[in-house]
Amino acid sequence: MNVMKFGGTSVGSAHRIKEVARLVTSRGKNIIVLSAMSGTTNTLVEICDYLYKKNIDGAKEIINQLELKYRQVIAELFSTDSAKADATNKIKEIFAYIRSLSKDIFTLFEEREILAQGEMMSTTLMNIYLHEQGVDSVLIPALDFMKTDKNSEPDTQYIRTHLLELLDKHPQASLYITQGYICRNAYGEVDNLQRGGSDYTASLIGAAVNADEIEIWTDIDGMHNNDPAMSRVPHPLPSFISKRLLSSHISVRRFFTRRAFFPPS
Repeated sequence: MNVMKFGGTSVGSAHRIKEVARLVTSRGKNIIVLSAMSGTTNTLVEICDYLYKKNIDGAKEIINQLELKYRQVIAELFSTDSAKADATNKIKEIFAYIRSLSKDIFTLFEEREILAQGEMMSTTLMNIYLHEQGVDSVLIPALDFMKTDKNSEPDTQYIRTHLLELLDKHPQASLYITQGYICRNAYGEVDNLQRGGSDYTASLIGAAVNADEIEIWTDIDGMHNNDPAMSRVPHPLPSFISKRLLSSHISVRRFFTRRAFFPPS
């Protein structure tokens, strides 16, 4: 079994979601990790900024705009009325929850809850679309197995035990879908693995299930030898050594988190 992680731009539109679905269904029984649709996390951060400033009306306006975007994605993504209705109802519930957190008293707790909703929506849409295509996929909530300890480090034993239990409940599944980035902390609260957390999620899952491979998919043709903005003739590298990469120039290191390459065992 492999772990395949797709970032926000890879699931950033109805067309992109269909392309990812076509790809993963051709690869056998794997675990698929998804980020939020591109732009969603930044928008959720903007909503939180408004709420911290007690500008509830401004926050609700941004929420309405984001919900409209998802309604348009649903209209383009699904072909059957039943799938459209299912997706619409689930996305509507998520936005109702976001609105319920839009209140005068706004803390880090509410912020983390809101920031988690992007991955909730992307995985929900992907899972419903796969079902519409006749694929027996199962949505495995990351909040049911991804956990950090009191030092904010992954609780690898907890992750392994609970993830394997969830997978064992659905042996017939063709694909397993889960969220990147989000987790619970040692107190059971919704939290996250910070920026780059989806790559880290994939690495932690791969270690937990002893995956054959962990694949981090992106929208460029692999790793290049230079920044295209700085070189006229950058070319893709056939391979690279992770330790050497992470000790290289800061312009390269800024795109990676060391934790994704060397997760706790």
